[in-house]
Amino acid sequence: MVEITLPDGNTLSWDTHPTGFAVAEKIAPSLAKAAIAVMVDDELRDLHAPITASAKLRIITAKDPEALEIIRHSSAHLLAQAVKRLYPSVQVTIGPVIENGFYYDFSFERGFTPEDLEKIQQTMKKIVKEGLQVERYTLSRDEAIAFFKSQGEHYKAEIIADIPQDEILSLYRQGEFTDLCRGPHVPNTRFLKVFKVQHVAGAYWRGDHNNAMLQRIYGTAWLSKDDQDAYLHQLEEAKKRDHRVLAKRLDLWHFQDVAPGIAFFHPNGVALWRVVEDYMRDSNNRYGCEEIKTPLIMDESLWQQSGHKSKYSDEMFDTVVEKRNYVIRPMNCPGGMQVFNQHLHSYRDLPIRMAEFGIVHRNEPSGSLHGLMRARSFTQDDGHIFCTESQVQEEVIQMINQSFEVYRDFGFKEIAVKLATRPENRIGDDAVWDKSEQSLEDALNAHGVAFEFLPGEGAFYGPKIEFHIKDAIGRSWQCGTIQVDFSMPERLGAEYIDENSKKQHPVMLHRAIVGSLERFIAVVIEHYAGSLPLWLAPVQIVVLGVSQKHDDYVKKIVADLKKNGLRAQFDLRNEKIGYKIREHTIKRVPLMVVAGDKEIENQTLTLRTREGDDKGSMSLAQLHSYCKKEMVLQSKQEVLED
Repeated sequence: MVEITLPDGNTLSWDTHPTGFAVAEKIAPSLAKAAIAVMVDDELRDLHAPITASAKLRIITAKDPEALEIIRHSSAHLLAQAVKRLYPSVQVTIGPVIENGFYYDFSFERGFTPEDLEKIQQTMKKIVKEGLQVERYTLSRDEAIAFFKSQGEHYKAEIIADIPQDEILSLYRQGEFTDLCRGPHVPNTRFLKVFKVQHVAGAYWRGDHNNAMLQRIYGTAWLSKDDQDAYLHQLEEAKKRDHRVLAKRLDLWHFQDVAPGIAFFHPNGVALWRVVEDYMRDSNNRYGCEEIKTPLIMDESLWQQSGHKSKYSDEMFDTVVEKRNYVIRPMNCPGGMQVFNQHLHSYRDLPIRMAEFGIVHRNEPSGSLHGLMRARSFTQDDGHIFCTESQVQEEVIQMINQSFEVYRDFGFKEIAVKLATRPENRIGDDAVWDKSEQSLEDALNAHGVAFEFLPGEGAFYGPKIEFHIKDAIGRSWQCGTIQVDFSMPERLGAEYIDENSKKQHPVMLHRAIVGSLERFIAVVIEHYAGSLPLWLAPVQIVVLGVSQKHDDYVKKIVADLKKNGLRAQFDLRNEKIGYKIREHTIKRVPLMVVAGDKEIENQTLTLRTREGDDKGSMSLAQLHSYCKKEMVLQSKQEVLED
């Protein structure tokens, strides 16, 4: 007898092996009609899979959080079926669920066009209307290889060939289409009501640039049309805010093939960079972090000793000098450890807080590069704190406070905190990991901040707190981290003398608040759609002369503004004043000053904002006062609101 325990505690009994659908139908026919899948104990299963032993059971409908991933997974199969139906010579490869949707990689003799994508979308809709049953069945590995080879699906056969020989594989069939998959999937294609084929991109087979180039078709799928419309609207907003487009408009930086994935910063870009860097330097000073600077290239043996070489060797840039192997640093922590090790420290010296704006290089795959969001060279605002175990909680709380302050000053009001725990591939024994994870959890609880767990997402040497900031259009960006590390100080020989005159290894806390300065700048630009607040803008004020006879007065105003620390420029071109104003508005310059005959006569200036607000005539002293007030209001708005 099979006993099914429902979420409300009631039980149902069967003499046979019921399916989830049978259970749902017994509860209520309307539930069976709405059911997508079933949760048996802690395992998500297909609705028509037999339940062979007594278990706790929950019916999954569109109201449950698990439903959306199943919908998207099934939509990937729907996409592949539509492509195969339209273009029989296509070979299918893999099609996983991703954030907000799915994709599928195809091998095809020609490139997919926008017209092809529209045909695929319409064919998917047609298959949905057909209401094809989605059926699961199993084959042995060799049987599955033979089946896919008979279908001309050589990529699928290659995938299966890497699976152990005694493995039993699950396949899913809907109409004429069959795919290798673990599932679960929707019971039939009618459940796939809201989806959109989006775009196509290139992707190497198995992510290896030495392999064939495939075509990746992306799609999105949702439980309701309103949800999809909101997401597509967000995408349109994101296009307008794309930092790569805005960087060109604002003349901030560029990329070119002589240095793939590494930006060339222009004067305006450097000005913005310096504002962010100087802000963080001031923040570090206020929180007791002393700045250090360590070598960009260090001997390979250091990275072997730290554990980075075995973990990240494929992502490292190596170089050889005089037959000696070096690594261009992918991380800053081993360098900070060398600074700590140069002195004999007492427990009275701890905590020792170090900060470094450290440039790192990582060999990211070319296909993953994305402007400043994913680059091969970037600068981290790293902090390394060496302390005793008893000091960990206090130090972590201080870093949490600093992180929240930074994000709010840059205009991010919604901040989610997550605790990432031990990954499968890690160094250190479980007792150390237990202690490390507990120390971060205790600090978060003592601070009173709400957080969620991210199992298995910690660094290889220790767990970490992650800060996720939400931008103006609701996207979440993971920026800062705080990591506790009991392992690396021991591996790299860091010691201090305790109160009993014995040598001990300190605890090392790693922290980055903005993380990659490049990536954070990109996030900030997209958050503000390029219209940066006055204190952040690379060009804060541009002074415009009405005609050439006003040039000397314009230059005098700019010189005074610069002398008082404002980032000002002049525009002396022989163009109409309306044209100049429009151009600098497009460049997102916050303030524009107009100088003509009247202004020279009265020794004043006329101020307007990029939003088109006319602030009227004022003296130079009044302009300075206005700018000072605006910068305080915009950079410290949370403090003022409180």
